[in-house]
Amino acid sequence: MDTSPPSPEKHSNRWQIAALGAALLILTAPFIYLQRPGYTVRIPEQPAADFIGSNKCNSCHKTLFDKWQESHHDLAMDVATEKTVLGDFDNATFTDPHNSVTSRFFKQDGKFHVETEGPEGNLQEFIITHTFGVYPLQQYLIPFPGGKLQCLNIAWDARNDKWYRLPPYQTRDTNDWLHWTKGGQTWNGMCAECHSTRLQKQFNMADNSYTTSWFEIDVGCEACHGPGSAHARWAELPEMARPSVPNSGLTVDTGPNQNNRQIAICAPCHSRRYQLGDNVHNEGKLLDKLVPALLEEGLYYADGQILEEVYVYGSFTQSKMYMHDVRCNDCHDVHSLKLHKEENDLCLQCHQAESYDTPTHHFHKRVHEGKPSDGHLCVKCHMPGTTYMGIDYRPDHSIRIPRPDLSLALRVPNSCSTTDCHGDKGLDWVNENYTKWYGTARKPHYGEILAAGRTAAPESMEKLIRLAEDTLYPPIVRATALALLSRHPHEATEPIFTRALEDENDLIRHTAIRNLNHLAPETRTQLLEPKLYDKVKGVRIEAASALAAVPPGKLRPENRVTFQKVLAEYRTAMEYNSDFAPQRFNLGNLEAALGKTDSAISYYRQAMRIDSQFYQAKVNLAMQLNQKGENTEAAKLLRQVVNEHPNLHEISYSLGLLLAEMGNYQDASTYLGKAADGMPGYTRPRYNQALALLKLQKWEEGEQALLQALTQEPENQEYFMTLVNLYLNFRMVDKARSVAKMILEMVPDHQQARELLQQLK
Repeated sequence: MDTSPPSPEKHSNRWQIAALGAALLILTAPFIYLQRPGYTVRIPEQPAADFIGSNKCNSCHKTLFDKWQESHHDLAMDVATEKTVLGDFDNATFTDPHNSVTSRFFKQDGKFHVETEGPEGNLQEFIITHTFGVYPLQQYLIPFPGGKLQCLNIAWDARNDKWYRLPPYQTRDTNDWLHWTKGGQTWNGMCAECHSTRLQKQFNMADNSYTTSWFEIDVGCEACHGPGSAHARWAELPEMARPSVPNSGLTVDTGPNQNNRQIAICAPCHSRRYQLGDNVHNEGKLLDKLVPALLEEGLYYADGQILEEVYVYGSFTQSKMYMHDVRCNDCHDVHSLKLHKEENDLCLQCHQAESYDTPTHHFHKRVHEGKPSDGHLCVKCHMPGTTYMGIDYRPDHSIRIPRPDLSLALRVPNSCSTTDCHGDKGLDWVNENYTKWYGTARKPHYGEILAAGRTAAPESMEKLIRLAEDTLYPPIVRATALALLSRHPHEATEPIFTRALEDENDLIRHTAIRNLNHLAPETRTQLLEPKLYDKVKGVRIEAASALAAVPPGKLRPENRVTFQKVLAEYRTAMEYNSDFAPQRFNLGNLEAALGKTDSAISYYRQAMRIDSQFYQAKVNLAMQLNQKGENTEAAKLLRQVVNEHPNLHEISYSLGLLLAEMGNYQDASTYLGKAADGMPGYTRPRYNQALALLKLQKWEEGEQALLQALTQEPENQEYFMTLVNLYLNFRMVDKARSVAKMILEMVPDHQQARELLQQLK
């Protein structure tokens, strides 16, 4: 027996074994205790982040806080006080040059008052409770019944220290939606969300009232960073005790990131859009919060330049800068909102001075005819602006190369021909000098394709297909091309939309869903059902809306519960914005798709009461009335729309068809002819006009209309047989033979024309 003491190595091994055993006991202890009745392990839940207010940020972030103070975000809205009000309320008067109404601004009992035109058209006194904005103009808000705050249409010009009238300058009467006392100027829905932090609109559809609230009256720190309570709790711990948490506990990651993530923070305010609900200032995809407008006619020129007030997003996301990952904060300080540098120095952060800040590039002098000239500035050529709200000049952020040649071809503006540059010289002079400087070579521009697409020109289809699928172009341009492509119902476009539904870009998928109406119902249903599971809210609710007209039994059983859930999401989003006519209109469309005609009619009438000029509601109301046999009112509505909007040729077409259904072939032929003239790429209106003329026994006019339609679409069997039967009924065999030969020359494999010639032998 060995009685010698153990070696140090053996001691070590025993301690290792003991330590290992202890460690195993520690690791398994939770699982042992889990076996005991009534015992559970709970991971402490992190409390939800709450809003705490900008002043809480000052103690740790004073430098940034000081930048933010007095910025346009800080002064976006405020209570009307002696300190915040800029306008002259010392019994000042202003006579509106557009309607001759004289308004008076005065103070009484420490409050700010205005006497001006009220909702009934007579002079009334109102109390101003809040200021709105600060420079170059300041607006004023007035409480109205139903929890509304109305934006007065007379504002203070802070640049020139005077009162002035905001556009729109002409409204039909005080019932006009754009009158300052009506919905177009209601702060709660039109303005509030972008001027305050954590705004809750809280609109009540039942009585059209608001209980709107905000957490912070202006655009505070948490408007961009999200609710800050978790970050504040983290920051209050001793530095060594702070746990490692993502983004230091801030809800929104605003650190260095891709431009599309930063734009998702800015775009909820800086875009033309409609919201899908209150902005809770959290992380997420842009289309989880809103749906931005495409480069639509009426908002943008055909080449994408700004026309109406579109708030930067739609223009900047067209730019080469955006496509090369340039972000808003590369030019703007995100706290003070000021530019990082002035004039060309801002652009020279990235662009070489020796290449671009030189007369050999811009061909302009710094001093012209003895006076300083700004023609050499990059922004003058590449960011021409438009004045909105009467005095607010805003540069176009598409940052484009001037193209005066497109001004000639597409009737779009260009920076050379602005009024403060060479507007007095004429386009020919501008193009001549532009060619001298830069030569004759011109790159193709997507504006040429979009312009043709807006007119539904037949030759635009192939170009729109290529543009919609070319990933070298910005997504908003591709999405716009896709939307215009829907005007070409053709089998060649089906695979384009099918592929677009699977595009990685949310806006492309959303646009594809909205424009599948030309596909067969079975095909649409098959394509749309998977989109109910899209991770992005705006995409999946659009799919649910598009599937609403599908009979429930036609949906796959495994998708029916999800469909109802997502459809409820869609309805909630529309009800959120139901203080606007378009969303009541959308609710009407949903009810119509579900077969609830009376409910649809009610929503369309509500939309018309909100905005009598929202013609889309009139059109769809007419369609529903037609289904109920109430054609007299339906025709009256469509006539109103056509008279007010003569360029809406599709509506002229619908009116013509309705009048023909009513037996009024004389008026039907007139409106169908107008529609055919306005839609040269679409032959059906001309064919229907021909049928109306034949009903009136205007044989020669009907023959000419048929020939026009058939010549444009020679492969159409229906057009061919209608014309041939007309000739044969009048025993005009030679004419029938002649048209058959003409068609065979154009379409050699036209079976009916070949058979007709055989029969006529």
